[in-house]
Amino acid sequence: MPAMQIFALFFRRACFALLSVGLLAAYGCVSVGSPGSRYEAADRVAATGGLTKTYIQTKDFTLTAYGCISRPGEDITVYIEGDGFAWLSPTLLSGDPTPARPLVLQMAASDPAGNVAYLARPGQYGAGFSPGCDALYWSDRRFSAEVVDAMSEAIDRLRGASRSRKIDLVGYSGGAAIAVLVAARRGDIASLRTVAGNLDTEAVNRHHGVSPLAGSLNPIDEAGRLGRLPQRHFAGAKDTVIPPLVARSFLKQAGDPDGRRLVILEDVSHSRGWLERWGEILTVPPVTAR
Repeated sequence: MPAMQIFALFFRRACFALLSVGLLAAYGCVSVGSPGSRYEAADRVAATGGLTKTYIQTKDFTLTAYGCISRPGEDITVYIEGDGFAWLSPTLLSGDPTPARPLVLQMAASDPAGNVAYLARPGQYGAGFSPGCDALYWSDRRFSAEVVDAMSEAIDRLRGASRSRKIDLVGYSGGAAIAVLVAARRGDIASLRTVAGNLDTEAVNRHHGVSPLAGSLNPIDEAGRLGRLPQRHFAGAKDTVIPPLVARSFLKQAGDPDGRRLVILEDVSHSRGWLERWGEILTVPPVTAR
């Protein structure tokens, strides 16, 4: 979809199953609701921040985005969704990976920046029915080169719609992995923030004692290329899904062995506590390594 139209409308399976089940436990969900109810909940959340829904057609996927552009020409902040509700059980893939709770969209809706966009992952929010959106893209290949390329292509469209020169990336959980992989391939990223980020898939696999993903890239392999990029990584002290050791591993590779760019929040888990602290978190500026 052309930029002006957007402006107008404005591990392996075992690893992913384990993380997904862990996320449901973290949410405290008994039922995630139907896909339609999840879409409606997202639309309501987006409306609170004046974000308009649109679909972006990329080479391989149709991606769902929400955005609000009130200051064309200024930098745009792009939020990247996590892995979502990808598994029904440890052995059964979900038919729709739309998040059970629109946490990342809530973060975006509360962001006071002039230009804000939220970008869902392949298959989420009803945009995953185009050819090529196989369930592999929310399981083994969720961090594959083709997914990263599609997300970057969508960001191009969002940047064009806002007429921004620079992009501030925010990624949650698996969306943090995508944010790192995208940032390493672009020259227009002003800053990077990650929240409970899967920044080292091998470290997460080892922590949970499961096998690696097939066909996915590992964000830690790009850490060295991003050493000079201003960034902040936020981890929850009570996060048992992706504990703070993952961010520490990433930062060590990024030339920040003392973890200067890591902020650990007490009484915060993988999914709980972030939204209540989000306004405070946004005041912590991204920085470079010493």
